[in-house]
Amino acid sequence: MLEALKKEDLDEIVAIDAICFPAPWSKEQYLYELEENDYAFIYVLKEEGKIIGFIDYWVTFDIAQLAKIAVLPQYRGKHLAHLLMDQMIEDVERMHCETLSLEVRVSNIAAQRLYESYDFINVNTSKGYYHDNGEDAYVLVKALKGSCL
Repeated sequence: MLEALKKEDLDEIVAIDAICFPAPWSKEQYLYELEENDYAFIYVLKEEGKIIGFIDYWVTFDIAQLAKIAVLPQYRGKHLAHLLMDQMIEDVERMHCETLSLEVRVSNIAAQRLYESYDFINVNTSKGYYHDNGEDAYVLVKALKGSCL
């Protein structure tokens, strides 16, 4: 079940982030996303009351940006990330966004395959993008309804 993030969900989100990412965000960063960032939208994916994944994205005027998407390792391979992606794309198209962009580690082949399945295209490489190890990131963009990209 997908639902909007609540303050009481923050500890679970932070724990999932720490499992899924080499440079996780802090609880304070997620609290900022939830309570202060008017451009942020965060959904959690729950199974039997437990959060098993989440998505965080930003909408600024007609541009959307995927900030984070994660599914616990034991739940991967079940197309759950697609549920999160579908929700985001439905939302940003309803908000009349023209493009959706993201950065992905060059080593994260599984995530790249997910994004390719949604017709994202690689438009650039950001050298040394990730601060934890200096890894490059691919910059991917998806044209949305009404876009001429």
